[in-house]
Amino acid sequence: MQRPLLAITISVLAVIATFGGLAFVSAAPHSSKASQHPEGDWRILDPVTYENISIFPVVSGSSQDTSSFLTLEEGLASGEVIVSERGATGMVRHRGEVRPIAVPQYDTGASVNQLVLINRSKRPLLLLAGELVSGGKQDRIIGKDRIVPVGAEPLPLDVFCVEHGRWVGSSSQFSASKTIVHPSVREQAAVEQKQAEVWAAVAGGSTAKARSSVALSAPAPRLSTDALADTISSEAPTQSYRKIYEGTRIGGSVDTFVDQLQRRFARATSGLKGERVVGVVVAYGGEVAWSDIFASSDLFHQYWSKLLRSYAVEALARPTLRETTSIDDAREFLHRPNGREVQETEAGVYRWREITEGPLALIELDALQPKPMTLHRLLLHRTS
Repeated sequence: MQRPLLAITISVLAVIATFGGLAFVSAAPHSSKASQHPEGDWRILDPVTYENISIFPVVSGSSQDTSSFLTLEEGLASGEVIVSERGATGMVRHRGEVRPIAVPQYDTGASVNQLVLINRSKRPLLLLAGELVSGGKQDRIIGKDRIVPVGAEPLPLDVFCVEHGRWVGSSSQFSASKTIVHPSVREQAAVEQKQAEVWAAVAGGSTAKARSSVALSAPAPRLSTDALADTISSEAPTQSYRKIYEGTRIGGSVDTFVDQLQRRFARATSGLKGERVVGVVVAYGGEVAWSDIFASSDLFHQYWSKLLRSYAVEALARPTLRETTSIDDAREFLHRPNGREVQETEAGVYRWREITEGPLALIELDALQPKPMTLHRLLLHRTS
């Protein structure tokens, strides 16, 4: 049994159980002076605003070295990472190798909520909840942030399906999709962890509801449920995420929205001196709803185009309220929640923690090697 590399203070009541090399810690509410202030060497810039979305760039004068980590998109594109259906048989040739390798067979059948991942690279692999892989019997998204170390055994990978209706495929292998699902779907996977709710969010757009005080007067979303239903019936009968949100009818609206945001964001962050963008805080209408922050600017930019598109889809699926959010609200949102904390660790590899307080949920992924650092920090205002 591996012992988790966790420091547990006397104020924490913890129950520790080990399963599959991972240690889980369920803790009492988190409390520290640090919880009263935003963490990290961060500064929030004025928002980039377009229609009903405001994106606050988060910049830092310092940055970690994250070059030793491999992203899922890089790994799948190079062939260094292999993702396949559980129970798949066959041989896969790794780029640059003469001999193909066997895909492990855990049992005789595929599973909706579990795939098999092999990391054959010489770098630890970073996985983010909400990343989409295409292929197999159904398209899936990664269910939780984690790190897969170099030389790891083939990993049973927890996932959620985002293609309701298809269970066939010409190949058991998956490829990079260059897509992160929008926040309403990411929330259902990363926090709620319910397959039925993931499917509902894919087909229904946003799970957020207009506040009661403005619900009656709120303008309808540009991506209405009727438009999504029409797209599903005409372009994506299997309810494939990519076909719904990147298809002709809806994808064009998203592209236009993204282009506007990208130009404004680039202009707002072009004159930085001694600082670089490491993340964003996102608000819809007058509500601060989401934040993704990374250990380095390089890592942020590797995910930025996919994240921006995901934020745009969410904006189009929410009521088109033109309220604005203040920079003080964005700063306040970054304060660390003071609530129930759950941790999971793989000794010497990573530590994952979730802190929930009321509607807020904070998820942090710490790398433990080559040196400790928080690779990704996700903070969200839950919609369900």
